[in-house]
Order: sequence, then structure tokens, then C-alpha cells
Amino acid sequence: MNDPCAQCGRRFNRAPGYLLGSIYVNYGVTAVLVVVIYFGCYFTETLTSKQLLAVLTGLIVVFPLWFFRYARSIWIAFDELFDPWPNEQESRELEKSG
Repeated sequence: MNDPCAQCGRRFNRAPGYLLGSIYVNYGVTAVLVVVIYFGCYFTETLTSKQLLAVLTGLIVVFPLWFFRYARSIWIAFDELFDPWPNEQESRELEKSG
């Protein structure tokens, strides 16, 4: 992942552990997806219980690996919404270095 952005100079990794919140986004989206698919398949009876278990297990393993980049993007977007870049501390650091 590039740090900073080549266009605007925004730092993506603002502090140690900053992107840790993207793990929660990834977990939440995966959990909601699995629950929706489970109940959708359970009530329509399209798959047997063992088939449903196999499909959902595969989804739980593969989906987070594919979705992690998007989870980071969502996390950064939430952060930008609630704490726009640069904040006061980052502005002072940019003035000192620039």
C-alpha cells in the first residue's frame, strides 16, 4: 500500500495500529454475508445441511482474503469522514518538515 498518496499526499498509515479497524470491518461484512446466505439457503432448502456447511466454510475462508483491500478502503473512508486529513497534529508535523 502506498504511503503517502501520490495525488494529495495523504498518509494512509497515520499511526501504529491505524489500519487495525479494517479487520473489524472485514469481520463484520463477512459475518453479515454468512448469516444472510445461511438463512436464505436454510429457508429455501436449496442445499442440504452438509452442503450448506461446506459452502459457508469455504466462504468464511475465501471472502475475507479477497475483501481485505476493500475493508481498508472503507476504514480509511470512515476515518476521513470523522477525522479529516490533515488534523491539527499532522498539520504541525507537515509545517515542520515542509
